[in-house]
Amino acid sequence: MYIHAFEGSWFDHPFWSRNFLLRRECDLATVLRSDIATLLIDTSKGSDLPLPAQAWVETPDQDTRTPDEKTAAATQVVNRARDVVRGVFDSARLGKAIESRAVTSVVEEVVASIENNRHALLKVLRLKKKDEYTYLHSVAVCALMVNLARQLGIDEQEAAVLGTAGLLHDIGKVMVPAEVLNKPGKLTAEEYVLAQTHALEGYRLLVEVDNLPDTALDVCQHHHEKIDGSGYPHGLRADQISRAARMGAICDVYDAVTSNRPYKDAWTPLDAITRMREWSGHFDPQILSAFMLSIGVFPLGTVVQLRDDRLGVVIEGGRNGTRPKALAFYSTRERMFTRNELVVVGDERSGTAILAEVDPAAWDITRGRIARLVRLGVPWV
Repeated sequence: MYIHAFEGSWFDHPFWSRNFLLRRECDLATVLRSDIATLLIDTSKGSDLPLPAQAWVETPDQDTRTPDEKTAAATQVVNRARDVVRGVFDSARLGKAIESRAVTSVVEEVVASIENNRHALLKVLRLKKKDEYTYLHSVAVCALMVNLARQLGIDEQEAAVLGTAGLLHDIGKVMVPAEVLNKPGKLTAEEYVLAQTHALEGYRLLVEVDNLPDTALDVCQHHHEKIDGSGYPHGLRADQISRAARMGAICDVYDAVTSNRPYKDAWTPLDAITRMREWSGHFDPQILSAFMLSIGVFPLGTVVQLRDDRLGVVIEGGRNGTRPKALAFYSTRERMFTRNELVVVGDERSGTAILAEVDPAAWDITRGRIARLVRLGVPWV
């Protein structure tokens, strides 16, 4: 059947397009399990009953722009956002009032770009000049927060609030000497303490801004807290840290480690996610898993649920912009192992799209078996 539109926010449904031909019964089941209250179908373009299951045909992209045009549009959004952030930081540095309306306007642009052009936007944001890092890092964290919010099913209004928090999370760095922020070598103990003050200094700056959501103050103050209580400035633990601050911690660190800095070269996205997952006690594991899904980067050995009702184990995580590869090995519908098949992870509407990370123990599959599948699959790629 042809879905003409979902009523309500696009955050309520699991598809990236509001209108497309629904061909498979498993996608119909996904619609029925979602929070969609009403959908409209167009019987002139498809049956008013579910079509028989058949090979998945990807819905053509409704955006007719060329890749270069999409990149140009994303670059314009990034440049405008960078200029707004620079103005906000300059005002804070000089003790002037921060104009919240300008922040709101640029966040709305980022939210719209994540909806319509997210791949190009996130790609452009990885290209940072060293002298613009502070401003573009803020824009990148804004976009990553909105993108993660979408992955978590957060409504559009709250996603914009989280984007605002991301845009302003590091504003306290205007109170830290540039020679400390940009030092090419390791910070001394005294310099490290000074750099840490940016969280509370930022809070003190933002508390004076009219009409700024409390979430922005919270993320600014607490995006360096860690789940195990070893973070700063207050040493909060686990549920003492808000979901917004836990999201901010992940987006902040990811963009920082995948950017070139005076004291380190950028990590690849795959290296960054792999290492971040190894830092026990640092991040919320469920939110980190959702973040991984939101950017489409999967460490070796990750067990995933595919849209076509199979489990797969990632054997190539997607380096240098290539799509990840997985070894599909288990049918969740039949609850049985299947013939191993190497698949390239598809886009959001394809049968081989990744829906979620799963715990193999929930399907009575041992980690030993997963390790053997990885060893079997790696030589294929």
